[in-house]
Amino acid sequence: MSLTRRGLLAAGGAVGALAATAAPAAAGTSHGKGHGHGAGYGGGHGSLRTGFDRLSADGYALLKGQRVGIVTNPTGVTSDVRHIVDVMHADGRVDLTAVFGPEHGFRGTAQAGGSEGRYDDPATGLPVYDTYLKSGQPLADVFTESGVDTIVFDIQDAGARFYTYIWTLYDCMEAAALAGKRFVVLDRPNPVSGRAALGPVLDPAFGTFVGRREIAQAHGMTVTELALLFNGEFLADRPAELEIVKMSGWSRSDFFDASGLPWVPPSPNMPTPDTALVYSGTCLFEGTNLSEGRGTTRPFELLGAEGIDHTWAAAANALDLPGVAFREAYFAPTFSKFEGKTVGGVQVHVRDREVFDPVRTGIALLVTAKQTWSGFAWRSDNWIDKLTGNTRVRTMIDAGADTDEVVGAWAKDLAAFRAVRKRYLQYR
Repeated sequence: MSLTRRGLLAAGGAVGALAATAAPAAAGTSHGKGHGHGAGYGGGHGSLRTGFDRLSADGYALLKGQRVGIVTNPTGVTSDVRHIVDVMHADGRVDLTAVFGPEHGFRGTAQAGGSEGRYDDPATGLPVYDTYLKSGQPLADVFTESGVDTIVFDIQDAGARFYTYIWTLYDCMEAAALAGKRFVVLDRPNPVSGRAALGPVLDPAFGTFVGRREIAQAHGMTVTELALLFNGEFLADRPAELEIVKMSGWSRSDFFDASGLPWVPPSPNMPTPDTALVYSGTCLFEGTNLSEGRGTTRPFELLGAEGIDHTWAAAANALDLPGVAFREAYFAPTFSKFEGKTVGGVQVHVRDREVFDPVRTGIALLVTAKQTWSGFAWRSDNWIDKLTGNTRVRTMIDAGADTDEVVGAWAKDLAAFRAVRKRYLQYR
């Protein structure tokens, strides 16, 4: 079967972070239905080992006697860049019988808004099932059709609420509970550290695939921590039979380059960890008529539109935001907004990632873009409300609010989320 290729580019993700939040919960072990904990895998320091590294080193004992399906994509690789599906398929200690592909597909052939559909993987012969845009009972039916006993999730996240793989995780956990399947989450680093949650918290009335539930725009968590939070807070009426395999050697203050792991773009427009660092703020420009840099070699770092000149960069630099500077920039996107046209704008240069706040920076850029360019407009479908999780950002900026006022408006909701988040943190 030929694989489909359609759509444009992906939502990418990231969060730089500020102050540390709280000490983590102690690692533990949990089997059976409920919130789940460490599944017998403790923390540690030294060379980073992913959840998959630890699972395989233990001879896949956690999967013994189970028919296994795995939800993964091109980021599911070992430190020597072998895909974990190929590794598991060749290992007689695990009975891998199915693969489930998210947005962009298992092998990564599809662009944003696309998937690979149902096919047999040419390399392994394994059946590949499509999960993209499926949830609830229809997704549970896919899991039932596959005949697996246990579903494993291993995908590199990028740290932002609107990065869709964490909602693939949520949907798959919910569907696994409906289908009576065991669910195992293998951890990987949050590439922009796990020090803080930042930004507005989603209002459930604005729930979509770029934000199903009430978490902060930059969540500052790993996928196992999110899985624990999802199970404990949002799926408590029917929790997944959840087990997690933590990393060893990862600290909340670590950025991706500390991991020693290879960077595999988690989606077509997330080419480097630098992209991830700015994304949780600058992806907000998807909700405007400005280019967010798709179709360039620096997506989400380059922003602009026809008619913008040096005044935007000057206004943004005048705010003296911590850890970041803005360069007057001109570029011609090869696709997406302003395809083939030369536009003016800014390039975001993170100078000190330890103090850089991507969400505050994104808001400041929206405010100054509107102040300095008469052509500024929101997308007609108010997509900005889906990205920020409410109407406040859009309506406050339209009313002339400055950056501090907009950021201050979410302080109470963010404090409440941070208190909930604290209960599910697994690393120091």
